Formats: sequence, C-alpha cells, structure tokens
Amino acid sequence: MGVLSAVSVPEIKARGSIKDADVLKLRRSYYEDGSISAEEAETILALNDACPIQDPAWADCFIETLTDYIVEQAEPQGYLTAENADWLIRHIAKDGQIGSKTELDLLLNVLDKARWVPQSLVRFALDQVKDAVLNNAGPLRAGKTRGAASVGEADVDLLRRILYSFGGDGNIAVTRLEAEALFDIDAATATADNHPSWRDLFVKAITNCVLGASGYAAPPRAVALARDAWLQRRGELSIDEVLAGMTGGRRNLFGGYRQQTGEEQAIVRLTQQKIEIITRETFTPTEVSWLADRIGRDGKLTGNERALLSFLKAESAPIDPSISAILQRAATVAA
Repeated sequence: MGVLSAVSVPEIKARGSIKDADVLKLRRSYYEDGSISAEEAETILALNDACPIQDPAWADCFIETLTDYIVEQAEPQGYLTAENADWLIRHIAKDGQIGSKTELDLLLNVLDKARWVPQSLVRFALDQVKDAVLNNAGPLRAGKTRGAASVGEADVDLLRRILYSFGGDGNIAVTRLEAEALFDIDAATATADNHPSWRDLFVKAITNCVLGASGYAAPPRAVALARDAWLQRRGELSIDEVLAGMTGGRRNLFGGYRQQTGEEQAIVRLTQQKIEIITRETFTPTEVSWLADRIGRDGKLTGNERALLSFLKAESAPIDPSISAILQRAATVAA
C-alpha cells in the first residue's frame, strides 16, 4: 500500500488546497508504510505546486517525507549524488531560483541531514542567499520592502548554516565554489550597511579557505566559522573593531589550525576521492593561484578583504608565497 493511497490526489489538486486533515491521513499512511517511492515523491512535489492554499501542517510533512526519500531511501543511503541533487533542484527551482520558503526549508533540511552532498548543491544554496542579497528576490525577501543590497543578520546565519552542512565527515576546508559565492556577495555589498556578523563570517571562512589551500589541517567548520559572542551586540564596522572582537584576541581561531603531516595530506586526498566516488561529482579544491587572483581582483580591496589580510598578516602564519605577496601589496596600498 502506497503512502498516497490514503488521500485522493486528483481531488486535492482540483480544489487547489491541502488541508490539515489531508496531512494527518498522509502521516498515518507514511508511518504504517515507512517508505516512499520515486513516483510518490514526484506526486508530493506536484501537489505542492498545484495547491497555492496550504494549511500549516503541510510544510513539515512535505519537508520530512521528501528529506527521508532523497537522503535515507534513494541510493546511496545517507548521501546525495549529483543526479539526485539535480533532481531536487529541478523540482524546487524555476530558472535557478527557489520559489517558496517551504522549498527552501526542504533544501536546507537535506543539506543538514545528508552526510555528504555534491559541491554544486551547496553552491546552489549559497546562490539563493546571494540572489536575495543582491536582487532582493526569492523567499528570503518575501513580503519585505525592496531596498539597497545589503547583508542582514539572518542572511549571515543562513550562510553559516549552509557552510556548516558541507563540512560533513572529515574537516573539509571551505572550497573554491563556496568562496566564490562569498566573494561575490562581498563585492556587491562592499559599501552597504551590512551587519557586523558578515565581516566576522567572511574573514573566518576565507581564512579557512586560505589556510586549507596552504596545507593546514582545518578544525571542524562548526569551530572554524562559529559566531563570536561579541556579535550579540552591534559594534562598529571598522577593521580594528572587528578584529579586536573576533576570537578574543585571535588566538582561539588560529589555535585550531596547524600544518598537516604527510599522512594527513594523504587522508585529505582520500576524503576528496571518497566524496567524488559517492556523489559522482568532481571535487573542486581551492587553488592558491585562484585565491591570489580573486582577492582585490578589480585593483581595489573591499573592507572585508582588508580585514582578512590584516588578520592573516597579524598572525604571521606561514602561508603560500602567492598569498604572502598579496599581503605585501595590501600593506603598500594601505600605507
């Protein structure tokens, strides 16, 4: 007996609404059956599209059942392949943009629950935040007055949540695809009235990326990108204020990094190969040459990039020579 046998799908589509009573029947059937087929998952997605009127219980049921299907029941269990990620994107996004909060919450829940997902799915999620910030579009800006592009506190919390999700098994440093999205947001909002937590996250995430590309063992992302307690109050956006507030004197952040041993470097390569095999997508590591070109690529440094370079310079941590050259150029520009 299928999960959807408990309700009349044509009737629900015809009336264009999903009622709490429908959801109750679906849940009872799901608990009895315990599984969802690919065809039923497609039908649940079609119901969501066909019914603009949805009682409150539907969102949780939609997210729970589809997450169970794509993470726990579709092969390989616990992981997402590139094909499964493409399937999810096709069904929740039109022209590359997610249309509703329920669909966005489904994507975030999948990222949270899966052990590994393709990098492309994480980049897709980051692009939803980028689109909201740059174009005031999508479910993150629904019902809000259109204004100048800026990064709010909720945007930063969502970016951090997405970045946490790809940390998964094996402390993977922030990748090029993730860093690209952060750099794009930074460039577009360099002069905006952004929340102070945006600079904190940007500096920590790109530091993680730089050190990972320079051969450092990275701490778990939940540690490396954690929000500092000082950000509970709104401070100045100056570089000095942010760096003074970050990590209680900087030692807490850099204390989690150290140069990798040869064995650890081999483990990192094996982990990347495992991700490629499981997700069936080529893993894109961060090349130091790309970072060197990306920081200040238009000939100017944003405030966040200055904060990043000031932070790295203050630590005097051995990093790749091409990044060190940027530090020297930045010092010349600032002088």
